[in-house]
Amino acid sequence: MAAGREELEVGAGRISVERADVTALEVDAVVNAANSQLAGGGGVDGAIHRAAGRHELQEELHRRYPGGCPTGSAVITSGQRMRAAHIVHAVGPRWSAARAAECDGQLRSAYRSALALAAAEGCATVATPSISTGIYGFPVERAAPIALTAAREALEEAGTPLREVRFALFSDSDLEVFAAALATTAPR
Repeated sequence: MAAGREELEVGAGRISVERADVTALEVDAVVNAANSQLAGGGGVDGAIHRAAGRHELQEELHRRYPGGCPTGSAVITSGQRMRAAHIVHAVGPRWSAARAAECDGQLRSAYRSALALAAAEGCATVATPSISTGIYGFPVERAAPIALTAAREALEEAGTPLREVRFALFSDSDLEVFAAALATTAPR
């Protein structure tokens, strides 16, 4: 499974899960697992800022979104130096078992917002990491079905330009979890 890529046909499009570097994929938009200050950080966020050009991306973010972005929301910028034309900065929640239902809702909202922004820009292909499952501690087993359901719903939207949502996952273990969840994510 480590080198594999799993796919699910959804309407006129598809969802895929693979182990990949989200910054290197040729897609219309890349989703960034951002923080609410849009400040660039570690992990995927840092990698995207480096690939896009940290200074240029920060300047655009500060100019367009001086107040940052609330948890569960997303904002969009140009791709700067990346292959992707757009970067969608989605802010997922920091996991708290005491607020599990709220965290689930915020994660669902972050994915929905990100995919809606990409669709509004006419994007056909979007690559996304697993939001909030790194330093924010969201359990990947809980996050995968939320993420995949949001992707399925976005692809099923009437008139959407979206044709492919690719989950670019960091580790073999995340890939295995997403592949198992994909197998149970049947289209409506």
